[in-house]
Amino acid sequence: MQRRDLLKLIAATTGTMMVGGNALAYEIVPPVPLSDTGFSKEDVSLLNEMGEVIIPKTDTPGAKAANVGETMAVLVADCYTPLLQKTFKAGLQQISRRSKEEFGKDFLLLSKEQKTQLFNALDTEAKAANLANGIPTYIETSKPNRWDPDTDKPTPHYFTLLKQLTLYCFFTSKVGATKVLRYVAIPGYYDGEYPYKEGDKAWAT
Repeated sequence: MQRRDLLKLIAATTGTMMVGGNALAYEIVPPVPLSDTGFSKEDVSLLNEMGEVIIPKTDTPGAKAANVGETMAVLVADCYTPLLQKTFKAGLQQISRRSKEEFGKDFLLLSKEQKTQLFNALDTEAKAANLANGIPTYIETSKPNRWDPDTDKPTPHYFTLLKQLTLYCFFTSKVGATKVLRYVAIPGYYDGEYPYKEGDKAWAT
């Protein structure tokens, strides 16, 4: 996904999920010991590497710069139902398995091109699986979901969960909000005719 397309997608999300007071993840998520999340340092490193494929560093910071893996671990542990946790963690194993089957080596050892190729394939598969299960496409740019623990509805594809968490954790991080988006801690008055030109950053507030 191109960064410009990504910003178009996230703009709609940030308009709702960042309304109000302390709306940024780096302001509302207190430090949580990694040992309390069920994830290891190696897991966080892997999540950061995976996130970097989704939001790579260009002329602005990528997912690793925001340490999205650590926030993802907290959100999965604290916000996901047991079923979603199972889907997400099993998905990480699936990605590792696919990496070895298709390229003969661990994900972390893949080249940038191989990682992108793998994730493009998974993204296509995820969209098809979600469509078949009646899950809307906008789920990728919505907040991390709090599925009803007793629901019998199918969960989103594991790659969708990974992509969703990467977007949310990055754009609500200090790095994402201030280095990629335009962030004003206390917005001024509403201006319906504020000048905008193509290529301007989306607002984080």
